[in-house]
Amino acid sequence: MTEITRVPLQPIKKGSLTKLWLGVLVAVLLGAGLAWAAVPKGLEVETVTAGTGESPQVGDVVFVQYVGKLTDGTEFDRSQPLPVPPGLFPEGNPLLLEEGAIIDGFITGLTQMQKGGSYILTIPADQAYGAEPPPGSPIPPNADLVFEVDVIDFMSREDFQARAEALQSMMGQGGPGAEAAPPPAE
Repeated sequence: MTEITRVPLQPIKKGSLTKLWLGVLVAVLLGAGLAWAAVPKGLEVETVTAGTGESPQVGDVVFVQYVGKLTDGTEFDRSQPLPVPPGLFPEGNPLLLEEGAIIDGFITGLTQMQKGGSYILTIPADQAYGAEPPPGSPIPPNADLVFEVDVIDFMSREDFQARAEALQSMMGQGGPGAEAAPPPAE
């Protein structure tokens, strides 16, 4: 005959089960909070005034007016108008939407905007300059950037190049292969 050892079970104290479930809930919420905090914050495009029509695509030239700021409000950049005859190009600063021409976050943000719109573009550091801002820049390493952007217009790179060549012709430079004009007399 086999003998069975009996272990007496202790009754569960009143409220212990509730405390156990509360502990499990707190652990789950804490884990979810830590996971959320570890996720990198993404690029944000806030519409101040909606634009109309299509959005620019990679390869287009976008004419914008912008003010670049750090998250503390310190201005580090501002667009400058093109010194060209009126009517040839839209107002604003032309930006080529191409990798290496401007920071990645600006490319991504501009492709979410429309002509005539005003936006606030917040770019996380990893889509801006990261740990290596331009030398001599007031932008600190790993800084998130905020841009106030007005999209004036955009056009294909080909259209922009054709207009630039027309401007060169108007200025008497004639484009590639032309002789350089003599320097002005002093």
